[in-house]
Amino acid sequence: MKRLFTSISESIADFKWQKLFRERWPAYKAWLNARGTDYNSKISISALKIYMPELLATHEHLCDLVRADEAAICFLSGFQPPGYASACSQAVNTKGIVQLVRNYDYHADRFEGVLLKTSWNGKEVIASSDCLMGVLDGMNEDGLAVSLTFGGRKIVGFGFGVPFILRYILEFCSTVNDAAKVLVSVPSHMSYNVTLVDKSGTVKTVQIAPDRKSVVTETAFTTNHQGASNWAKNKDHNETATRAVFLENILDRGMSGDSLTNSFLHPPLYNQNYQRGLGTLYTAAYYPEDGAMQLLWPGHTLNQ
Repeated sequence: MKRLFTSISESIADFKWQKLFRERWPAYKAWLNARGTDYNSKISISALKIYMPELLATHEHLCDLVRADEAAICFLSGFQPPGYASACSQAVNTKGIVQLVRNYDYHADRFEGVLLKTSWNGKEVIASSDCLMGVLDGMNEDGLAVSLTFGGRKIVGFGFGVPFILRYILEFCSTVNDAAKVLVSVPSHMSYNVTLVDKSGTVKTVQIAPDRKSVVTETAFTTNHQGASNWAKNKDHNETATRAVFLENILDRGMSGDSLTNSFLHPPLYNQNYQRGLGTLYTAAYYPEDGAMQLLWPGHTLNQ
């Protein structure tokens, strides 16, 4: 399977981001309409003002740039999107070097495939893009790195799509503790596990959900469940428990550096269930101390 992955550097969103929007927005809008999404920009903007007010200026700029209609204004706020599920694995090493490594497992036809390097609010951010404004994984100039995995629960509730919360974190937070406070206070519309590390080596994984309090842990790895998995279909479908045990074992053995990164390019972490919409689309490795990252595929590495 081959898919195009595009790297874009544009400090303040302008022609490049505008082009990206025009290329991807029709598919996103069709997805929203197919899910019966209701559009109310007043409610979406009000939610931004309450929970992530510092992001309002960026939202307004992006909307002005593309002359956003009601649907686009709501979509770019990140508030109350339709439900969706993915797989993913991620782990942090702090022995010798600090690194965050993750696999993103999702449906190839619904994958944005864009790496964005920006400075929208005066802080440089490099991140794998989702929903044109959101973040799947990324790092900022302060050495704060973040990544998400689906939490394995079907419940959809009040809140924002987690990629938009991660964007907010990278734009305005500098440390793991700052980011963890955001994850506890900003509501997520579905369950996710968010792993954080900064250049000091501080690590946290925060389990967020729309129907219960966030749980902040010092766990250095996560897959697609929160506690004991009670969604049998999810557990069997994406082998979340198998991948979690594997990650725990290799971290306990002290695997780090290239060896840790390479482990994500092989089973059970590397998933080839592309026909079922859960294939590994890329591996990302972030190095907060160096301000560097890699995108990897078997036989190919892109350094940034």
